[in-house]
Amino acid sequence: MFISRIKADGGDRSPYGNFWFEPVTTRTASGMRVSPDRALQLPVVFACVRVLAESFSVLPMRLYDVGGYKKTPIRKHWLLDLLCRRPNQYQTPFEWREMMQGHLAMRGNAFNQIVTDRRGNITDLIPLHPDRIKIELLDGGSDFDYRYRYTDRFGSVRVFTRGELWHIRGLSSDGIVGLNPIEIAREAVGLGLSAQDYGARFFQNDAKPGGGWIEFPGNFKDKSARDTFRESFQAAQTGLNRGKIAVLEYGMKFHELGLTNKDSQFLEARQYQVGDIARMFRVPPHLVGDLSKATFSNIEQQSLDFVIYTMTPWAERWESSIESNLLLEQDRNIEVEFDFAGLLRGDQSARSMFYHNGILDGWMTRNQARESENMEPIDGLDEPLMPLNMVPVSDAKALQAQQQKQPPAQGAQEPKDLSSTGEQ
Repeated sequence: MFISRIKADGGDRSPYGNFWFEPVTTRTASGMRVSPDRALQLPVVFACVRVLAESFSVLPMRLYDVGGYKKTPIRKHWLLDLLCRRPNQYQTPFEWREMMQGHLAMRGNAFNQIVTDRRGNITDLIPLHPDRIKIELLDGGSDFDYRYRYTDRFGSVRVFTRGELWHIRGLSSDGIVGLNPIEIAREAVGLGLSAQDYGARFFQNDAKPGGGWIEFPGNFKDKSARDTFRESFQAAQTGLNRGKIAVLEYGMKFHELGLTNKDSQFLEARQYQVGDIARMFRVPPHLVGDLSKATFSNIEQQSLDFVIYTMTPWAERWESSIESNLLLEQDRNIEVEFDFAGLLRGDQSARSMFYHNGILDGWMTRNQARESENMEPIDGLDEPLMPLNMVPVSDAKALQAQQQKQPPAQGAQEPKDLSSTGEQ
């Protein structure tokens, strides 16, 4: 048991605290210091990170053998057990993947220590916080010869080689470390934090704009006398004395500043920051609670755009990283894929139309649709259906000629030849 020394800025500066391991931040033009943890105090940032992390965590992961002419699903594999059942002893697969995607969204990098057994099989993936890792370039003549230096919460330092850590990168400018979205867009985040803090101070001041000036018909003796009066007046009107009646002497008059929040467009500025930060994470505004420009016609399209242009690139980044860093040489015919059908589970009409078209067009069996809905298979539903009203153009004439050669069915009457009888 130890006692942490918490400073006024909220950082734990004890030997066990995170203060010494957090990245050094710079002050933005709005006067705010922005870091990933500080940015999470802005609701729209936290909402965007949650949407990205939770939406990706619900996607089922599939393995396929693509070595032959067809794509064969793999039901049993050590990678499925690792990533979908137990990535480590401390987290569920959902919690682990949610944490990794949150690191990617907030810091542009995600790290896992690769733990192996005596046979070299991967048994655990231990998450490491990106703020505690430094990448050191080595003098090996290559720009990509580097190692990782990790400092744990007790101050101990461990050095990992590239093969001992699984590093997932976001957008990178050098191919080594991913770019931190919060650092790149710190001015936009700082403006949102500044507006939020101003709103809190405004209501702390009884919803009155702070500041004002005192009109004094006379003159103070010197600067020291003026400063003493100002400090005494402020002490009498702030803190526990807020709201008490001020008594002014010698003909003094207090003038309150007339600028209001309406004049400074405070609400408009906060509303704009929601869309600006959602744009940074490429998240549709309606997913973070902003319905100001949403309609019944465009929400569906925006949700589809979110799957195509936001989640699909993140899934491809994970898939390529898993195939490159975790799969062994003998597993090079295995393809990793995240199934986006899970994002449609909440839309029954879209789901039913998807199954309906797949079954009627013949590329899905009825038991596959039942399996997707967690239903037991039924005997006789494993064979795909073939549409009878559609044939290739090249086969249309052959089928027509074959039908003309077939004798009429028993009991059917031959058509009469009207030309020979003269009947009209």
